Amino acid sequence: MRSIRTLLGVLAAGACATAVAPTVAQAAPTAPYTALVIDDTQVGGDDTGSWNGGNATMVPMLNPGDQFALEARWSEPSGPKSTRVDVWPPYGETLQEGRTYPASTWPGPGQARLYVDALQCVSDGVGSVTVRQVRRDAMGELTAFAAAYDLHCANRTEVVDGEIRWNSDEGYSAVLPSGPLDFGRVEVGRAPVTRTETFASKGSGDAAFGTARIEGADPAAFTISGDTCSGRVLPTGEVCAVTISGAPTRGRVQTATLVMPDNTGYGQRTESLTVEGWEGVIGTYYPLTTPFRLMDTRNGTGVIGRPIAPGEAVELQVAGRGGLPTGGLSAVVLNVTVTGPTASSFLTVYPADEARPNASSINFPAGWLGSNNVTVKLSADGKVKVYNRAGYTHAVVDVSGFYAGSNWFQPTPPLGAQYHPLTPRRLFDTRTDGGAIPARGSQQGWVDFGAALSPKVRSLVLNVTAVAPAKAGFLTVWSGEGAVPAASTVNYGAGKVVPNLVVVKTRACVDCGRAYAVPSFAVYTSQAANVVVDLVGVFDDGTVTDGLRFTPVSPTRIVDSRTGLGLPGALGANVTRAVTTPPALVTSATRALATNVTAVSPTRNTVVTVWPADTGAGKPGASNLNPGVGEIVSNAVLTGIGPKDRFNVHNLSGSTHLVTDVVGSYWLYPATASQPGSSATSPFTVLAAGHRTR
Repeated sequence: MRSIRTLLGVLAAGACATAVAPTVAQAAPTAPYTALVIDDTQVGGDDTGSWNGGNATMVPMLNPGDQFALEARWSEPSGPKSTRVDVWPPYGETLQEGRTYPASTWPGPGQARLYVDALQCVSDGVGSVTVRQVRRDAMGELTAFAAAYDLHCANRTEVVDGEIRWNSDEGYSAVLPSGPLDFGRVEVGRAPVTRTETFASKGSGDAAFGTARIEGADPAAFTISGDTCSGRVLPTGEVCAVTISGAPTRGRVQTATLVMPDNTGYGQRTESLTVEGWEGVIGTYYPLTTPFRLMDTRNGTGVIGRPIAPGEAVELQVAGRGGLPTGGLSAVVLNVTVTGPTASSFLTVYPADEARPNASSINFPAGWLGSNNVTVKLSADGKVKVYNRAGYTHAVVDVSGFYAGSNWFQPTPPLGAQYHPLTPRRLFDTRTDGGAIPARGSQQGWVDFGAALSPKVRSLVLNVTAVAPAKAGFLTVWSGEGAVPAASTVNYGAGKVVPNLVVVKTRACVDCGRAYAVPSFAVYTSQAANVVVDLVGVFDDGTVTDGLRFTPVSPTRIVDSRTGLGLPGALGANVTRAVTTPPALVTSATRALATNVTAVSPTRNTVVTVWPADTGAGKPGASNLNPGVGEIVSNAVLTGIGPKDRFNVHNLSGSTHLVTDVVGSYWLYPATASQPGSSATSPFTVLAAGHRTR
């Protein structure tokens, strides 16, 4: 609002202007109308309002040649205020009812003058004036005038618009918005921020609205989440509201426009929407350089130095150990090994501050030696509990990485890895290529994703299987840098077929026979054994298109074919069934699940394979579980889900019951999504793979 000023000289320099007597104040606009409506919210002004004799002193002024101006004057606690609009016809013309004139700050041939006090332009303003009514006396002088107008600076698109009435019986609608909405700084992928735009009806007649919409540069960053305006006729004096949710899709400033059609002369209200997106690390993965042993009940590392008793849950501190941050972790990736159990049982690993779930992390018979990859949510103070169902057993826990749960810490590198599930692909099988790895021997494996993507691989997700080892022992999978770490990945008995999932940090191999460095890893075996390695996913450097981030949950059972949960019964030979993920565990952004799949008492030695459903892809030539007859065997499975939130499970031979527990979900991160709502098809394609003796 601008302070009141001398008007006659401003109206026309050097000309004599006639000021018509001010209109008498009145409680509400009634015919004949003398009113001024201005909406300058688009330009960030403060002159938006609807004035008439009831709330302001209205001062119309007329110069020769239909040079008309109308000013509203009123008082505020800060002092007297005023605002004004001038309308002049083009040179040599008079204002004609029913005509729409192109207009600018100064008139010219065929162009009217339109001056709006609320709009200050560096160069000329450009707009239009639509004359609704003109009345003249016998001398041809104006006695009544009505018009609608709009004006914007020549180098901008933001408009000031409104209505003018003087002694007119032409009614008018006035809609006054509350102004542009700034959502501030919001993290991409987190909860949206809401703001509310109000629209007030201030004309002589009701305001009528169409349907609100969002358009402009970045409409996907904003959503209409509440609306009491669209399709409504709003009586004079009432207010309605449109609520907008701002959720940035990129790590930058994003803008859009809220458009509300109305029955004003301009035909709509348009208000700018602005949000500044920033990319955090929540849900990204950070691999450790080498796995770290958190717990070993055989020697008291981390916890008690004795077997875990029946029904006992031991508490294990995870955060702040082995290079893990002291806080800000949502979940960790563990390898849990069972050795020397006295009875058939299972272990459940779960957040220490939550009730024990009806789920298992690793299942085993008496006397068993084996391990399983376990992704587990942490308690608020960075702890887990390890529960043993029956008998006594020793347990060993190694950690290989963690998922970020907050942005307060600054790890190195600062941006964590995002996951890309792949169609399972066999990288190598020593049974058909090179023969068994000798005891205390190792092999280096590598994968080529092309010159552009290979350097962006931070970790590989592998299903590693020990096949018919000569003696009981273990495999260790690591980046290949330095000595073999004191941690195991697959623990096996003599002659068994034992798989385990591993998320392994890679190193760049510059001498793997490619023209550029490719990601590589190493596999060590303590006893002579054949080894099969299947690639099931990739963790990138946080920048690759359509990367996924992780949200952990307490282990949640979604399949138990023994009771009909998720599957109607045991899977027969060569049978595929689809499992639907419960709605509580997925959102529209979910693209993959972290699960623990258990085969229960198969009638024959078999192979279980899991892959996304409803995508048109056939069963991949890779396995997730290789259970023997009568065994209860678990393995971690990271599987994509199809457009119906389903995944397939296939049993090769005999029949077997299946149990599946979900420990978290992977969701499409908007800042790297190729487009909003993308299906997240991974850009990683294996061009070549190989292995060699180290």
